[in-house]
Amino acid sequence: MSDKMTWNETLHAGFGQYFTVDRELYRERTEHQDLIIFENEAMGRIMALDGVVQTTERDEFIYHEMLTHVPLLAHGNAKRVLIIGGGDGGMLREVCRHKGVEKITMVEIDSSVVSFCKEYLPRHSNGAYDDPRFSLVIDDGVNFVNQTDETFDAIISDCTDPIGPGESLFTSAFYEGCKRCLNDGGIFVAQNGVCFLQQDEAVTSHVRLGQYFDDVTFYQAAVPTYYGGIMTFAWASNDASLRTIDAETLQARFAAAELTCRYYNPAIHTGSFALPQYLLNALNAD
Repeated sequence: MSDKMTWNETLHAGFGQYFTVDRELYRERTEHQDLIIFENEAMGRIMALDGVVQTTERDEFIYHEMLTHVPLLAHGNAKRVLIIGGGDGGMLREVCRHKGVEKITMVEIDSSVVSFCKEYLPRHSNGAYDDPRFSLVIDDGVNFVNQTDETFDAIISDCTDPIGPGESLFTSAFYEGCKRCLNDGGIFVAQNGVCFLQQDEAVTSHVRLGQYFDDVTFYQAAVPTYYGGIMTFAWASNDASLRTIDAETLQARFAAAELTCRYYNPAIHTGSFALPQYLLNALNAD
């Protein structure tokens, strides 16, 4: 039996996961949330907010590649990208790899998240915060999308689960604001939890997004740390053809982007929109 301290995730009642804490690197209760970063032999450095794992060094690439490259390669000509949340810098890193993007705006509610992730999770951002196309706005995401005069070709909501400060990023007010500042032909995506255990959240997002967008669905990826089944990503646009880009076009865009990925490829992109029947049944019943 190990005598190491363990950290237990508390997202789901009666079912969970634990990590051994090889070394606690940082812990602070900020104005918005309880932050901890620690080292774990299996997953590397782990960041958790309010008892819920947000990211690990070992598998973050899956989440960040899928939430970035699927919408940007489906769009094909995104010049202005908005990231909501994403203070660890992983999403920014992946967006910065797209040379055709001209401006990247990131809205993060908690400036301390950005500061300590630069220090304790430097591999996530990998220098992306120094990209000249990038600008950081410290603000509430709902407020920003409803007040900004800027418009965007893609909006990526790298939100936490709908508890605490992340709850507002699953509301109709947020989705309405995203529709307001999204250009014609634009795409909105967001993490939407593990649908086997958080099915109600997917159904609610589907209903609310459907009030503002003509084409609303989900796509998926298996991220080990987000346990309990596949992770779903919300997808919303007014052009249904954007999620059915043919394989040849996707392959050409992927080649032109000169991306080297560890999870994403055009076949994964296409297949990720195939959803399990239990989720389809729930969405069709809403």
